[in-house]
Amino acid sequence: MNDAMIKLGSVNKIFSVPHERRNTLKESLINFHRRLKYEDFYALKNIDLEVKQGEFVGIIGKNGSGKSTLLKVMANIYKPTSGNVYVNGSLSPFLELGVGFNGDLTARENVYLNGVILGLSYEEINEKYKAIVDFAELEDFMEMKLKNFSSGMQVRLAFSVAIQVDVDIYLCDEVLAVGDLSFQKKCLNVFGNLKKSGKTIVYVSHDMDSIKEFCDKTAFVENGEIKMFGKTDESIQKYLQTI
Repeated sequence: MNDAMIKLGSVNKIFSVPHERRNTLKESLINFHRRLKYEDFYALKNIDLEVKQGEFVGIIGKNGSGKSTLLKVMANIYKPTSGNVYVNGSLSPFLELGVGFNGDLTARENVYLNGVILGLSYEEINEKYKAIVDFAELEDFMEMKLKNFSSGMQVRLAFSVAIQVDVDIYLCDEVLAVGDLSFQKKCLNVFGNLKKSGKTIVYVSHDMDSIKEFCDKTAFVENGEIKMFGKTDESIQKYLQTI
């Protein structure tokens, strides 16, 4: 029986990068008859990766190594240029928390808006509303327009909504990069509970302590390639040797 929840086979992702930038209308008009020249940039190169049911898999590497692109391919946000992507089960991407938020709406209204975007029904949001507000610790601010929130407050609210969605697979990209230490600890506790409940999680982070604490396996990504995928301690050691 195949217990793979995510399986990538020979996946490549290529972006076409222009050699020159035309940022203004004037530049575009002056160079109207000159065709832009493009260069292929391989964000992912021949990726083979399998994540099994109940595994907590870390992804580490330098900025620009391809970690976020890899998650977006898993989440079907990016289509691979070539290769196969197999996902078995429902999935929630914690990639860009707060996507769909409207700054002119109140925090309360954004909870309902974001909840619907994430697949919750109006009735489910009603049931979970108190838990969302309590986790975010924003009870006194829910009638304030979101544009008056700090970035940290917005992330707290977005994370609090996102964790209410019950799915099989969670994809998490630097979700702890914003927020104070106490809130980061609460988020880590959430990951710990998800792991205990047998959920499948793929976690991108520069925080080696949390990678060590939670991840059964870890992939070290460099220049769009998986240089090592296996025991977390060994992958971290290989990554640190490149810094």
